[in-house]
Amino acid sequence: MKIRAIITGVTGMVGEGVLHECLQHPDVEQVLVINRKPCGFSHPKLTEIIHKDFFDLSAIKSQLSNYNACYFCLGVSSGGLKEEEYSRLSFDLTVHMAEMLAGLNPDMVFCYVSGMGTDSTELGKRMWARVKGKTENHLMQLPFKKAYMFRPAYINPIKGLKNTHKSYYAFMWLFPILRRLFPNVTVSLKELGIAMIHTVTKGYDQSILESKDIKKLAKS
Repeated sequence: MKIRAIITGVTGMVGEGVLHECLQHPDVEQVLVINRKPCGFSHPKLTEIIHKDFFDLSAIKSQLSNYNACYFCLGVSSGGLKEEEYSRLSFDLTVHMAEMLAGLNPDMVFCYVSGMGTDSTELGKRMWARVKGKTENHLMQLPFKKAYMFRPAYINPIKGLKNTHKSYYAFMWLFPILRRLFPNVTVSLKELGIAMIHTVTKGYDQSILESKDIKKLAKS
């Protein structure tokens, strides 16, 4: 199966890494990225749409059909935000786009990046975890072919990419040690990208993927 993927959030570290893996992978034949600003990549597989308002996609709706994967890597930090605003930027924005894509692409596999500790009960004390849990729960109810929730903890970046936060470079050399000591909370960005590709070509028996599942799927 050849993959035609939509990727969001490629101006961030995770989205950029997923895009990097997709452009190199032989099973991916077409990639559409939707950004508020240019991503700086150029590739024969790649099409880019610059669109400012993710709450109103009507102007680009006609360009979002005929895709069988969405790797949703767009997100914001909860730091300094009240729950109402964080929910608007995390739940409302994500669900708005996902509902449109589900209607246009019934054979689509949707992958959403949340994080370790996401609260599926939506009742816990941590605000971000409740909102992410609510988002995951809603996405898994939409009429996609399949929806996968990715819950990585520490992600080791891909060397040479430009959207890696400088703080990560302080830990990259420690990754082999961290991986041995904490195998269930460490994953490489390359593994995350490959695992997303494999959700389409191979599938996985769980909808929620923790770090150990991401590594397992990447190796499958």
